[in-house]
Amino acid sequence: MDEGTDLSLTISQIVQRLRGSHLHSQMERQAKECLHQPEIKLESLKEDVRNFLKTSGWERKLQNAVYREIHVQPPPSHPGAPLAHLKEPLAYMREAQANWERRILKSLNSMSTELGVPLARKRPAVEQKEFINKWNEMGTDEPDVSHVRPVYAPKDFLEVLISLKNPNHDSSDEVSVRSHWGLIQVPLNVRDIPQMREAFSELSLTTGQMGIDDHTHVHPDLFESEYVHIGKKVVMEQDSAAAQQYSRQGCPTGLRADLWALILNSTNQPQDVMHYEQLKAGVIQHDLLVDSLIYKDVKLTASNDDHYFVFEDFLYQVLLCFSRDTAILEHFSYNSATPPKSYIQGTAGSEECAVVYPPNGVIPFHGFSMYVAPLCFLYNEPSKLYSVFREMYVRYFFRLHSISSSPSGIVSLCLQFERLLQTHLPQLFYHLRQIGAQPLRIAFKWMVRAFSGYLSTDQLLLLWDRILGYDSLEIVAVLAAAVFAFRAENLMEVTSLASAEAVLADLSTLKVMPLIQIFLFATAV
Repeated sequence: MDEGTDLSLTISQIVQRLRGSHLHSQMERQAKECLHQPEIKLESLKEDVRNFLKTSGWERKLQNAVYREIHVQPPPSHPGAPLAHLKEPLAYMREAQANWERRILKSLNSMSTELGVPLARKRPAVEQKEFINKWNEMGTDEPDVSHVRPVYAPKDFLEVLISLKNPNHDSSDEVSVRSHWGLIQVPLNVRDIPQMREAFSELSLTTGQMGIDDHTHVHPDLFESEYVHIGKKVVMEQDSAAAQQYSRQGCPTGLRADLWALILNSTNQPQDVMHYEQLKAGVIQHDLLVDSLIYKDVKLTASNDDHYFVFEDFLYQVLLCFSRDTAILEHFSYNSATPPKSYIQGTAGSEECAVVYPPNGVIPFHGFSMYVAPLCFLYNEPSKLYSVFREMYVRYFFRLHSISSSPSGIVSLCLQFERLLQTHLPQLFYHLRQIGAQPLRIAFKWMVRAFSGYLSTDQLLLLWDRILGYDSLEIVAVLAAAVFAFRAENLMEVTSLASAEAVLADLSTLKVMPLIQIFLFATAV
């Protein structure tokens, strides 16, 4: 397709999506109401209404909504392309994802059978009442989940990624032996350091950074106070594109919550609060088997974390509501995954009785709650926390646990991590491989959680600033490689996987931005 057709297709898709939105009906109402104002003249009606919408802030809201659509929806493809190709263009990736989904669903169904617990049941009125009373203190009175096990853990998922093979690719033709060093054996294009320097130019050693220049000997007047002043201006202007660009150099602590909400166009309007309350009502009315997975996961992860255990109640509230949110199903139009389906009791095998389960189509795995935990430091209002997490999930986090060829997908991140290490630290990579400590086996758990629970919270939020700023998860692979580079000397001394893991067991003292900057811009190419 030529560029003109491409652009007109994008415009028509965005118009179609926004036409049924709440923003559209609000703007329509505002435009009708402004007709009664004296400055609106019949002879220049169109222009006057446009000017009114501009001066009253509605034009900016529309721009932000369009900006969100451009970032969330995939670029338009050929009109004749099958739906499956829009989700994932490579057939072997689609097949691997479908097989993985079957495995997860089988595991969930067998757990339901073993425990004698239905996938879903309506709570009796008495139980509903009790649940309402304990809504804000669920951490003190959660159900017994000792018999529940996570459906899968990151290491199970890694084994699936390692077994991925492109049936059309003959690896013996590969000129370089290096491709065989790593665990990921699929031929995907990932950026090397020169390309990344270009893509992440705002992270260069000569550019001021939050996370470096606000902590060093640099006088605050030279960077921080001016940078904070610009940040306040960006928030005041309410411009998503400007907020995203600003976030590339990091967000000041006091402005981060507003800037992230602005980038994600998460407005927390009355209708958003109402949507959250409806989800809460759904949690109160029905008990799902996945609720036990959520309780179990929070217990195993966030509750044992010194930074996050205080947010236990928030995590339960957000994740239980998330599992009921059917609006999440929209993201499956550009996600290689397909929402799992189950059957209404007594109708197994009858397709018309198949329903998406859980309602949002996402089965939580071990560590899932750590996607929410860091956001609790930024938002203390559940509905706001929820809408920001949901937007983060449908833009970024879903890519970390689905098999796809996306540059921000977990397969590409693993490959990028291995290529960076092989190219720039070949001796270290070879040494670790020889002793049976493949680097990816150590780094995978960091990447699948975008480092949540491994870095100190202030450093994690600085990393996530850049994920939002660049609208990409590639920086996660860069950091994983940079950690190995930083500890290379110690790692060259280790003789086993266990000792390599011990060297990299504690990342809580690391300073993220200096590591990334040095690895990207001070490494010899």
